[in-house]
Amino acid sequence: MSTTTATSDAKGFDIVAAAAITLTVIGWASAFPGIRAGLTAFAPLELGALRFAIAAVPAALFLAVRRPAMPRLGDWWRLAFGGAVFVALYTAVLNIGETMVSAGAAAFIINVSPILTALMAMPLLGERFSTWAWIGTFLSFAGIGIIAMGEGHGFHINAGALLVLVAALCSSLNTIVQKPLFLRLKPLDVAASNMVLGALCLSPFLPEALAQARVADTAGLGAVIYLGIVPSLIAYAAWAVALSRLPAARATNFLYIVSPTAVLIGYFWLGEVPTLMGIVGGVLALGGVAIVNLKR
Repeated sequence: MSTTTATSDAKGFDIVAAAAITLTVIGWASAFPGIRAGLTAFAPLELGALRFAIAAVPAALFLAVRRPAMPRLGDWWRLAFGGAVFVALYTAVLNIGETMVSAGAAAFIINVSPILTALMAMPLLGERFSTWAWIGTFLSFAGIGIIAMGEGHGFHINAGALLVLVAALCSSLNTIVQKPLFLRLKPLDVAASNMVLGALCLSPFLPEALAQARVADTAGLGAVIYLGIVPSLIAYAAWAVALSRLPAARATNFLYIVSPTAVLIGYFWLGEVPTLMGIVGGVLALGGVAIVNLKR
C-alpha cells in the first residue's frame, strides 16, 4: 500500500476520491464471480495467463509512453516479487481455489489479508498487536473455518478455501515487500510493472489459453476479457488514485465492502445463493478484520 502524504490528506474525500473508491470496490468485487464464470471455459492457470496478457498490453504501453525513472538496484527484487507472487502465484491459487468454493466465500476469505499483514508486521516492522487485535484474529479465522466447512458440505475443510487463504497470504506478503517502493515510485508505475511481470510469469500457460479461447463460448470469452480490463486495469488504477487522495488507512476501510458486494454480484451474475454457514462465517470474518483494524 502507498504511504500517506500531506497532499493526499489535503485533497480529502472529494468526488474524484468517491468515484475512485466506487470503481475499486465494484471492480475487485466483480473479479470473484468473473473468475467463476471464466472457469467454465478455461483451466485455472490458462485463465490467469490470458487475463493478465490482456492487462499487460495497455500496462506496457503506459510504461513505454510515461517512461518512468529506472528503479534503484535494491528495488528490482521488490518489483519482481510483485509480479511473481502478487500477480502470478496469487492468481494461480485463487483460480484453482475458486473451482472448489463459491465466489462469495472466496471474497470473504481474501478479506483477512489485512490481519495476515498485521501479524507479519510485528516481527518484520516492529508493530505491536493488542489483545483486541488477537480477539479479532480469532474471530476472523473462526469465520474462515465455518465458511470452509460450509463449502465442504460437511465437517471437513474444503481444500479450495485453504488455497484462497494462500492467495490472501500472497497479498499480505506483497504489501510488506512492496510498501517501501511507494516512497520513490508512483503507484501507477508499480501497478503497471506488476501486471507486465506477472503476465510474463504466467506466459508458459498462454499458448494453451489461446487454444482454449478458440473453442470457448461467448460467456467464457467475455469473462476473461472483463477480468483483464475491469478488475485488473481499471480497479488497480482507481485504487492508485484513491491512495493518492486519501490516507491509506481510510481508503483501506472501504475495501471491507468488497466481500458483501461480491456476494451480491455472484448472486445476479452466477445465481450463487450463499449458505447459512457462509453468511455466518462471512460476518465473523468481516467483524474480526474490523476489530483488528479499529483497535490497532
